Amino acid sequence: MKRVIITGAAGFIGANLALRLVREGHEVHLLVRPGSDSWRLAAVRHDARLHRVDLADEETLRAVVGQIKPDWIFHLAAHGAYPSQTDIHRMVQTNLTGTINLVEACLRTGFETLVHTGSSSEYGFKDQAPSEDERLEPNSGYAVTKASATLFCRHIAQSRKVQITTLRLYSVFGPYEEPSRLMPRLILRGLRGMLPPLADPNSARDYIYVDDVSDALLLAAANPGPERGAIFNVGTGVQTSLREAVEIARRLMGIRAEPAWGTLPARQWDTSTWVSQSHKFRDLHRWAPRYSFEHGFETMIRWFREHPAICTYYESRTSVSGPRAAHD
Repeated sequence: MKRVIITGAAGFIGANLALRLVREGHEVHLLVRPGSDSWRLAAVRHDARLHRVDLADEETLRAVVGQIKPDWIFHLAAHGAYPSQTDIHRMVQTNLTGTINLVEACLRTGFETLVHTGSSSEYGFKDQAPSEDERLEPNSGYAVTKASATLFCRHIAQSRKVQITTLRLYSVFGPYEEPSRLMPRLILRGLRGMLPPLADPNSARDYIYVDDVSDALLLAAANPGPERGAIFNVGTGVQTSLREAVEIARRLMGIRAEPAWGTLPARQWDTSTWVSQSHKFRDLHRWAPRYSFEHGFETMIRWFREHPAICTYYESRTSVSGPRAAHD
């Protein structure tokens, strides 16, 4: 069993990974920004250690990491992925400065593997599935800072001869997802026979279920491969348009309401082509997603139905009849 740090542990992917690591018997340390809402961590509160530390606080972070002396580090903390997160200075502080501080703190103690989560948005607009060596053309402040952090991690891995791997994740969905995002809104509205406001039906994403991402993160930690600073795309290789996602939701939940396309304005990064080429990761780890979009969405519906208290919490965070629903 490993001694593990998860940064951004109060977030959607971090909470799912924490649950997985606790179930597998690892010693799990959760790094959470002071003042952040840790509601997702209720299920692991007694099985993992919670550390409230800002990654921008270099001295405190160094002390915490020095106390833990981790074997594996999963760096999931990020800012700017949601439309409401627009402060470019905080993106730099969290995504780049925070990454630099974390890596330097871990270099002081030593570690087996650090897995950094990058983003498919680092590529910018592409008309095909980009390979990992594709030219980066980030199209937002968030994407710029994520690309910078990825390049820093690769540089340190190669120059210091340590194992730091970056997984460029595509559009992750599943239990504990942010209440304002598309999948929770589709399900919460759908359970009432309604649909949320919707953007362009032709906009598309490569949606990957969070359990498949947890599989990939653990594989990357256990076997980073021979290339130091390796970068891997992690997605399904299949994109789903908003039209297709809504039709699957309507069928699975028996929704009779007709979609009102264009009632949500498009965002600057919306595109009709957003799909991964994950052959490099698949070939190294013999990994393949276990969930299609439909299987993952159906599993997420069941999770909501089995946790009525969480449904109530989601509804308290965002009005089911409110005007917003993002196409993630």
